[in-house]
Amino acid sequence: MSLFTRRNALALIGSLGLSPSLALAANTTNVNAWSFSFPALQGGDIKLADFKGKPILVINTASQCGFSGQLAGMEQLYTRYGPRGLVVLAIPSNDFGGQEPGGAEEIMATAQGEYHATFPIAAKQVVKGTEAHPFYRWTAGLKPSDTPRWNFHKYLIGRDGNLAAVFPTATEPTDSRVISAIVRELGDS
Repeated sequence: MSLFTRRNALALIGSLGLSPSLALAANTTNVNAWSFSFPALQGGDIKLADFKGKPILVINTASQCGFSGQLAGMEQLYTRYGPRGLVVLAIPSNDFGGQEPGGAEEIMATAQGEYHATFPIAAKQVVKGTEAHPFYRWTAGLKPSDTPRWNFHKYLIGRDGNLAAVFPTATEPTDSRVISAIVRELGDS
């Protein structure tokens, strides 16, 4: 009989600061992106399950970041591929360099006022560490070496709800690798 029991596994996961249910769930076929939701910036919830069958590009954003120009590229993707089913989802975060210090009004002023964003925007979230939003803990469990290290880290969720691709900060949303991955996930839709 193995000494490594479920209780020992849960204790180990807990000592790493992970939610036992999410850490164990990341290794099952039943949990995918449809299990998560984000509070929306202007109230309500953004339930990823509402986008079943559609690819979702999830990007942690920050209004005062040197990469904030990527918001324009995010809007270009949403305008071009949204009619075919792509969802672009901004997750504002103050985790890196304190570059998203404001509230909903300031975030909207940048995203919509400066970059004319029409894609969904979540309320400000933690995206790294033990206090990260459950979606980010889930992706960290799947791809521990591909977690956000700065603003504008990109996760592409496939039409099946599974993690399809990961792109680092410096990769523009309109980069050919991102577009190729999106088109692949859109398929014939």
